[in-house]
Amino acid sequence: MNITALQTFLAIVETGSLARASEQMNVTQSTVTARLQSLEQELGQQLIVRQKSGARMTASGQRLKRTAEVMTQLWRQARQETALPERISEVCNIGCQHELWSDLGERLITDIRTMRPNAALSVWPGSASELTAWLAAGLIDVALTHSATVQQNQQIFPIGTEDLILVSTDAAAPLRFDPGYVFVEGGEEFGRAHAAAYSDAASARLSFGSATWGLAHILGQGGSAYLPARMVAPYIKTGQLHRLADAPVFQRRAYLILNAHAAQAWPWIQPLIEQLSR
Repeated sequence: MNITALQTFLAIVETGSLARASEQMNVTQSTVTARLQSLEQELGQQLIVRQKSGARMTASGQRLKRTAEVMTQLWRQARQETALPERISEVCNIGCQHELWSDLGERLITDIRTMRPNAALSVWPGSASELTAWLAAGLIDVALTHSATVQQNQQIFPIGTEDLILVSTDAAAPLRFDPGYVFVEGGEEFGRAHAAAYSDAASARLSFGSATWGLAHILGQGGSAYLPARMVAPYIKTGQLHRLADAPVFQRRAYLILNAHAAQAWPWIQPLIEQLSR
């Protein structure tokens, strides 16, 4: 299967038009059409329907999209890795959840660079679900995540916990039925514990899948939320946020997940994990 044809298909999907895809790829529209037709003939399926309003995917196109994204990303990764200088002994592709970067993520990178100075590192931010998909597709070798979801040929290592505490811009904010309360996703364990502790409280009218976004929102608009104690400590110190001391405290675990290649090819990873867990 031609990588260029897959890239062209994804450009059509992204731009919503063959004409705009040709502009993005800097080729003629007839070239884009020829590549799409070649791909459809090879697969035996129509992938794109052209309408006056633009181009849209067929059901077959929707099924191809995810695979095409993975294949083109793997191709880019292969090109980058084969172009590395000879002194590079190994390549580490690492995925990290946004909230873990400023602490465990930076420590992980620093430790690898110290322990393996001839390793080339590539670091990608993503959500827990994105990291799970990237690991399964082979796009990353290591995931630093709050999710304990593990698939076949992967190994998981707990590397620490952090407290999630209730903070507010109003020191007198109520623990329950606060109209300014924002629910911030903290993983499955937090979700269960939060539901049990606040079973009598109304559902939050606003929720965020990122602690960083949740923090930015309440700092700008006011309100309360459960956020990592490490993240909010500077704002509590300055008085921008107040910890609601009578609220229950929840814990969130962090994990390092390795794919089979990393676990087998990197004997140095185990002492690194032990160092990171301290």
